[in-house]
Amino acid sequence: MKKLIASSALLALLSPAAAMAAQGVDGAEGVAITRNGTQASAKGPAAWFTGNVRIDTPFAAKAPGRMQGALVTFEPGARTAWHTHPLGQTLIVTSGNGLVQREDGAIETIRPGDVVWIAPGVKHWHGATPTTAMTHVAIVETQDGKSSTWMEQVSDAQYSGK
Repeated sequence: MKKLIASSALLALLSPAAAMAAQGVDGAEGVAITRNGTQASAKGPAAWFTGNVRIDTPFAAKAPGRMQGALVTFEPGARTAWHTHPLGQTLIVTSGNGLVQREDGAIETIRPGDVVWIAPGVKHWHGATPTTAMTHVAIVETQDGKSSTWMEQVSDAQYSGK
C-alpha cells in the first residue's frame, strides 16, 4: 500500500513535467535551455579589442531581465580596450592567466577560479597575459539597452605596465 501511495505521488509530481515536455519546454514552465553548439562564435571587433579574441554569447535575459553574459577567450597578448559598464561587471576566470587594470590602478593577475567585480562606471581593461591565453565568463546588466561604453585602445606601454 505504501508503495502504491509513493508511486501515485511520484506520478503526480512527474505529470506537470511530462506535460511541459510535450509543450516543448525543458524542465519547468518558463525555463529555456540553449543547447551547446547552437550559437556561432564571433571574433572580437577590432574597435573593442587588441589581438585575437573569440566571443561566445550563451545568454541574454528577456525583458524585464537585464543580465547578459559571454564566454570570452583571449589569445596571448590580446585584451579589451578601455571601457566602463553602467551597472558594473563580473568576470569569472575559467582557464589560463589574465590581467585586469582599473584606470590609475595596478595591473592585477587573474587566474582560474578568480571572480573579479568591476564597479559601475569604473574605467578598466582586461585580457590575457603576454604568454598565456585566458578565458573568462563576463556578466553584465544593461541599462537603457546599453551594457558597455567603449573607449580608446590600451597601448602596448599601458599593457606592459610601463
